[in-house]
Amino acid sequence: MTGPTDHAPRHDGEQAAAPQPLRLEHPVLKALLGAWALAACSAEETAAVEDHLGDCGACADEARRLREAVGLLQRPESLDLDPGLRTRVLDSCLGRRPPRIPVPSWATPYDAETARLDALLQDFGDAEWHAPVRLRWFRGDGETYRRTTVAGVIAHLLAVDGLVAAALGLDDPMAAAEKPQDGTPEGTTEQTTGQGEDREDREGPAERTEALWTGSHYPPTRSVRAPWREQTHALVRTVSFTGDGPGTLPVSYGDFELPLRDAMLDRAFECWVHAEDIADAVHYPYAPPAPRHLHSMIDLAARMLPETLAARRRAGLATPSSTRHLVTAGRPGRSLRLEIEGSGGGQWLIPLDSPGAVGSAAHEVAHVALDDVEFCRLAAGHVSPEEAAAGQLGDRDAIRDVLFAAAALSRM
Repeated sequence: MTGPTDHAPRHDGEQAAAPQPLRLEHPVLKALLGAWALAACSAEETAAVEDHLGDCGACADEARRLREAVGLLQRPESLDLDPGLRTRVLDSCLGRRPPRIPVPSWATPYDAETARLDALLQDFGDAEWHAPVRLRWFRGDGETYRRTTVAGVIAHLLAVDGLVAAALGLDDPMAAAEKPQDGTPEGTTEQTTGQGEDREDREGPAERTEALWTGSHYPPTRSVRAPWREQTHALVRTVSFTGDGPGTLPVSYGDFELPLRDAMLDRAFECWVHAEDIADAVHYPYAPPAPRHLHSMIDLAARMLPETLAARRRAGLATPSSTRHLVTAGRPGRSLRLEIEGSGGGQWLIPLDSPGAVGSAAHEVAHVALDDVEFCRLAAGHVSPEEAAAGQLGDRDAIRDVLFAAAALSRM
């Protein structure tokens, strides 16, 4: 217990007295310098040391060196840069001096995501390049996967980005993989691989990837990084020189097409998803894209949902629409409100019965809410529709159909 004089009352307005320096000998004060540099001294010891440093030049020099050493020992909380830092720096620079040849806004997510992935790859050694990766996507009503390596993932990105390169008239990375082997006539190669003049119209991402993997003499290694990086730079440079005009140029994915502006968003999305696959394989953290880029990717997925839902319905994988629900193109019809929470989110009204119908709040029959990153992982086939953490209200069949359609957006 404390005595009556241990804590004397302080009158109003009276401030607590600063700790008085202890009277310590020089050897003791010198011995306290290390603890002082680490901020491990008591208040009285700190006051004594700091009072001494004003009088002793030798101890002041030693204290300065110790403080600098402590600064070097303190490791930053994270070695990863904020994913939005590059965008903020570029915005600041371009605000002061606009670029002579600006990158179209619809290509900036691809520019940013390929740069982030390239930064992740730059210090990889052989062990990281050969780390196993499982590519996952959703097909029909279940998950499927393909095993490869980090280098194999970059080869996959190189092959599929080549669809955009071919549409822009750039070199297709598949050209080297399609060269006939020693002594094989060119015509034989085309017949055995099923490739003719309309190869780009028939080949999708999976076929191109398998062709590149199997067409190489050896499994992909770190050497794949250079052609992939050169291709990403060429794509950004080309769309920048051509401006916004070619944003509607069709890019064939084999069984469907996307306009160039959406194809570049699609490639940005896949680059981020596979960068996360790579980061998981080497046990390294990886942040989502900048919020405005993430929003653009989610918007693309939301715009693709009606057609994907219709395709699943034609294949017998979704609830059939009754004739009383059918509407003509351009007219409002039954809709699901897709609410995406988070910095990249927003709200979209998804028409349920026809891709040509217009989403309508007056005809809303269901409401689904998901986190922005969770929705993207669902659209990438990394989360199953049953496991997606979704708030649900309304028509259960409509909700199930839309969640499964979101998962069906994924592919190899």
